[in-house]
Amino acid sequence: MSTSPTSPTPATAPGGARQKALTLAGLAVALALGYGGYEWFSSRHQESTDNAYVQGNVVQITPQIGGTVTAILADDTDFVKAGQPLVRLDAADAKMALSLAEANLAQAVRQVRMLYASNSTLEAQIAVREGDVVRAQNDISRLSDDLARRQSISGVGAVSAEEIAHLQSQLRQAQSALGTAKASVLAAREQLQSAQTMTDNTQVPSHPSVQAAAAKVREAYLALHRATLPAPVDGYVAKRSVQLGQRVAAGSPLMSVVALNALWVDANFKEAQLRNIRIGQPVTLTADVYGKKVDYKGTVVGLGAGTGAAFSLLPAQNATGNWIKVVQRVPVRIALDPAQVSAHPLRVGLSMEATVDVTAQDGKALADAAQAASAVQTDVYELLDGQATAEIQRVIGANMGSPAPKAAADGKHS
Repeated sequence: MSTSPTSPTPATAPGGARQKALTLAGLAVALALGYGGYEWFSSRHQESTDNAYVQGNVVQITPQIGGTVTAILADDTDFVKAGQPLVRLDAADAKMALSLAEANLAQAVRQVRMLYASNSTLEAQIAVREGDVVRAQNDISRLSDDLARRQSISGVGAVSAEEIAHLQSQLRQAQSALGTAKASVLAAREQLQSAQTMTDNTQVPSHPSVQAAAAKVREAYLALHRATLPAPVDGYVAKRSVQLGQRVAAGSPLMSVVALNALWVDANFKEAQLRNIRIGQPVTLTADVYGKKVDYKGTVVGLGAGTGAAFSLLPAQNATGNWIKVVQRVPVRIALDPAQVSAHPLRVGLSMEATVDVTAQDGKALADAAQAASAVQTDVYELLDGQATAEIQRVIGANMGSPAPKAAADGKHS
């Protein structure tokens, strides 16, 4: 029986299969070795951890004064802008306190104006007393001349003794009047000096009495406007616990505002992984919420000053009893790209996987100095203080009346 030329012979078929199997096995081994080598080579320049979480500034909203809640203007998940009202407290008592403080400031301004006016009156009185002294001196000079002339001719009987005695009496009265006038000038000057101690080197707005009253107005103004709690930063409302009609005390947490545009990641690396991590190294991150389809680019900006166990509420006491070594972890702070965070928003507390490229070793393990500018700041409360200053100036200006005397404007008195 003949065999077809296309059919494999019993001798050649098994050998071809073995050769094919060996070829496939060789390729598999080569691929495995190549992949293993690649992984080994790349892992030498990377440090990874899945113990990483998104962090952010959770700004607590707490009242600076106590009061009863009359309005809640934002709820959980709402986006708010910096300065936007969040909670309003009853302000009736604060309004009365501000009205009283403004009335006291107005009264203080008018009383200080009276001090400057009394100084001018005393200066005029001194001028009058000095005029009395000059008049008394003139009288003494005139009477002394008259007495001397009459005494010179009294020997020939031209002037009677009675007339001379009368002139002598008038001279004594003039001398007494001079002494009284000088004493009056001295008393008036001392009175002016005493009054000037209340106004020296000051103007009406800077007088201590006015400043004390102005401080009360500032305090009352701030208390009134602190009845409305603004958002310190842009962000989303979370953890609202305040309820309408609730009586809250100063410092009670009412809600929080989370700034989701300023997030970072705390990646907790093992001790052995820290030897190659440096500030400035690039980081690739993925979030569980998006999976592998979104890669975040980050940068190492700082390493923690201690392990998580060292800063825990109940730190471990390894010097007592039996001891088992536990590998410690240190938080590494990773800055995120704001553009990526805006395109793919994150939330505080989300899980992340972080892989640090440790190829570059020229960075520092610890930061040299603190940042020159504040990491987080708000000007919401500074604006309120400026408004209080404007209100004080308005009250003072409304009670200044006509322009102050030149002495008061100069802040100096003779």
